Amino acid sequence: MGVVRGIMDLLIYDLSDAMVSIVAALLGGLIGYFLRGLVGRWQAEAIEKRAQARLDEVETEAKAILKEADIKARAEVVKAREEFEKTTKVRRKELQDLDERLSLRQEGLEKKSETLAQKQEDLQKRDAMLANRRSEAEKLAAEAQARLQRLAGMTSTEARKEIFKRVEEEVQGETAGLVRRLQEEAKQTAEREAHRLIAMAVQRYAAHHATEIMTSTVQLADDDVKGRIIGREGRNIRTLEALTGVTMLVDDTPEAVVISGFDPIRREIARQALEQLVADGRIHPARIEEVVQKVEEDMKAAIIQRGEAAVYDLRIQGVPPELIAALGRLKYRSSYSQNVLQHSIEVANLMGIMAGELKLDTTLARRIGLFHDIGKSMDHEIEGAHAKIGAELLKRHGENPVLVNAVAAHHADVEPESLYALLTSAADAISSSRPGARLESKDIYVQRLENLEAIANSFNGVHKTFAIQAGREVRVIVDPDVVDDTAAMQLARDISRKIEQDLQYPGQIRVIVVREMRCIEYAR
Repeated sequence: MGVVRGIMDLLIYDLSDAMVSIVAALLGGLIGYFLRGLVGRWQAEAIEKRAQARLDEVETEAKAILKEADIKARAEVVKAREEFEKTTKVRRKELQDLDERLSLRQEGLEKKSETLAQKQEDLQKRDAMLANRRSEAEKLAAEAQARLQRLAGMTSTEARKEIFKRVEEEVQGETAGLVRRLQEEAKQTAEREAHRLIAMAVQRYAAHHATEIMTSTVQLADDDVKGRIIGREGRNIRTLEALTGVTMLVDDTPEAVVISGFDPIRREIARQALEQLVADGRIHPARIEEVVQKVEEDMKAAIIQRGEAAVYDLRIQGVPPELIAALGRLKYRSSYSQNVLQHSIEVANLMGIMAGELKLDTTLARRIGLFHDIGKSMDHEIEGAHAKIGAELLKRHGENPVLVNAVAAHHADVEPESLYALLTSAADAISSSRPGARLESKDIYVQRLENLEAIANSFNGVHKTFAIQAGREVRVIVDPDVVDDTAAMQLARDISRKIEQDLQYPGQIRVIVVREMRCIEYAR
């Protein structure tokens, strides 16, 4: 029993301690909760205060910005009002000035109107006076006419016819003289303008004066190579001649082979093929056929390329391939040692310059100049003059009729139908006859000038002779005591005929006979 009570006391003591602990824990939790709530309230109040302070700052800044904007807006309004008032004042002043000018002009018009009215009234009075005088004059004229008819024995119709006849004769005489004078002035002006135009074209077009000489000679290192060119029993040279259509002269010139042929392109193919064979060293019929075929293909490409280059340099468009090939073949043609393609390009440039001065189509002029000698690319294949052959070729390809006529007429084979045809003849003559265009040695050139002077000096009365303009003009100074004006004209004709008979020259030579009589006396 005592043990049981002790155990129960122990249990009650333990339970009391546990309850105390639980109560303490509950009190601690409650205290912590209240403390946490209190701290949170303090923090919230601090945050609210900071937010309120920031809000106050922002509100203050917004008020400052609004105030500044309001000040600027008022300033802009004031400025705009001032500008408007200023503009309005200026405009008002302009309107006032305009109103004053209109008032002055109206006053002037009113004064002019009054003056015109006064003048009209004066004119009416004068018309009335003139009408009276006219009637009086008609009466007097009728009386005078009747008196003249009685004295002359002629009616007014007969007298009018006689007067008209005399006036007509006088007018015809004066008209004939005027026409003759105008013709002379037009001739002098046209000749002077033509000289200026040609001189300007020649000066503006700077072309090379050296002519291009096409050679058909292949140089060899030594004569031993000729044996390989000929081949066994001549099979190599026969093959080469048969494939190229030329004749090769091997034994005529030391260390050289001369190629002879009518077709310049075939002659050029043979030359290039022989040079390649000699450089390669392998010369036999199979190799010859291979090289000749390759050179022919290269030649075709080179011809097309040269024609295209000429067309491109002259800025000409729409040229058919056949005409381009014909132009390229002109590279291997020459006329009096002058390369035909270079000559055609030069004529095209000269025509373009002269056409520009005459306000003509420069593109058409250059096209005509380039095509004017295109017939020479096939005149060895077709019978006829190269101008006619070229004109027919261009006509087949649909070229401009003006161009076709200019090409056909540039050697006077047909009548020229346009100014372009005359320009073509002039440009062709300039290109062919200018110094250095065609091969002529210095000795031959000097000899020709001396011959011209010798022919002129052979006539009686000639004091001195000068051959100028590269032999294109001869000026003859005569003795005025021996040769009069009539004889001077005859002398110029005789000298020109003598030159035509004794000399060979391209183009024409102008002969000028100068006669001057100076009478000098001294007053003492």
